[in-house]
Amino acid sequence: MRNYQVFNSENKVIKAWVNDVAVEPEAIRQLQNTASLPFIFKHVAAMPDVHFGLGATVGSVVATKGAVIPAAVGVDIGCGMMAVQLSLHANDLPESLAPIRSRIEQAVPVGFAQHRESALNAAEQKALWADYAVLLERHPEVAKMAKDPAEKIMNQCGTLGGGNHFIELCLDENNAVWVMLHSGSRGIGNMIGRYFINLAKEDMRIHHINLKDTNLSYLSEGTEYFDDYVDWVEWAQNYAAKNRQVMLQLVLAALREELPEFSLIKQAINCHHNYIAREHHFGSNVLITRKGAVKAAAGDLGIIPGSMGAKSYIVRGKGNEESFCSCSHGAGRVMSRTEAKKRFTLADHQAATAGVECRKDAGVIDETPQAYKDIDQVMAAQSDLVEVVHTLKQVVCVKG
Repeated sequence: MRNYQVFNSENKVIKAWVNDVAVEPEAIRQLQNTASLPFIFKHVAAMPDVHFGLGATVGSVVATKGAVIPAAVGVDIGCGMMAVQLSLHANDLPESLAPIRSRIEQAVPVGFAQHRESALNAAEQKALWADYAVLLERHPEVAKMAKDPAEKIMNQCGTLGGGNHFIELCLDENNAVWVMLHSGSRGIGNMIGRYFINLAKEDMRIHHINLKDTNLSYLSEGTEYFDDYVDWVEWAQNYAAKNRQVMLQLVLAALREELPEFSLIKQAINCHHNYIAREHHFGSNVLITRKGAVKAAAGDLGIIPGSMGAKSYIVRGKGNEESFCSCSHGAGRVMSRTEAKKRFTLADHQAATAGVECRKDAGVIDETPQAYKDIDQVMAAQSDLVEVVHTLKQVVCVKG
């Protein structure tokens, strides 16, 4: 018995793991537009957190042969999760968690803030800049998109950003303490994404290729821009992973100022959910773009977070080939940020995040738990994609 629904398009079908999970009609249309492109391989896979996005749908896995769609990765290239279990337990935590949240917010810049001086050591800065400089020689226009890209790149590494990015202190089913965080490639990843989305659109105009959605403009393999985009994305994905590593070290240092000495129990899980990878599926080598989806090959560990007041999960992939060995990257939005701000009050948000040390002001109402799908329904819909290893519940949440 299959666990997914099938939607048709003008070319390939969509296999969507959305049983008992609401999906907007706009998201289905986006998936159909993507599946209609001539270079789509086999089918498009949609995860249970699927929702409307820019061009390509968030929560989609797109396998291609001969082309890549920059919008199918998005502008937060390499965005992903990191989590680690500590030797601490719930009874090691103080009664008031406000000082811990304050320490973390002091250690890790949030929102538009960045470090005054780079949190990277000299060797890390040199390696990061050397690779970037090589790419910049071919596309100096990227540097023109920011006032001072060199400073931004260095000083934004190890920062959180805003939106749905977060740092959390969580308890698992055994009351063990975990640190979990979510962020990506910051401003430079956004610049790279926007730049190549625009180049793809220009390619479509030059070659007179008419698309139902210009945000699905693509770069054909073998062309200069295709190769350059793949190189830039690889660099941004490495930057995003480094960003999370630096943040984790800053968070652990902040925690040591408030808590007893501790050690790391399990090796950190550091996984992308907006990225490109060359993989082998259904007997073919293909290019996989996951936008709001995590690789879940057999044995792979991944992280599926809920919203600010909901559970999160450490999972192990089952290697389901029909999903291109993927799973959801979270609960997924059920409404836009604008709609959430209109619909929910501050009292609603405070009630939904009761028991969590977090921001409870109007500035985060668009991130309130009711703006997201029910994480339990999302997990039930993908029971054939992953198995749960740990169930986490946050007790501290830092938002940008």
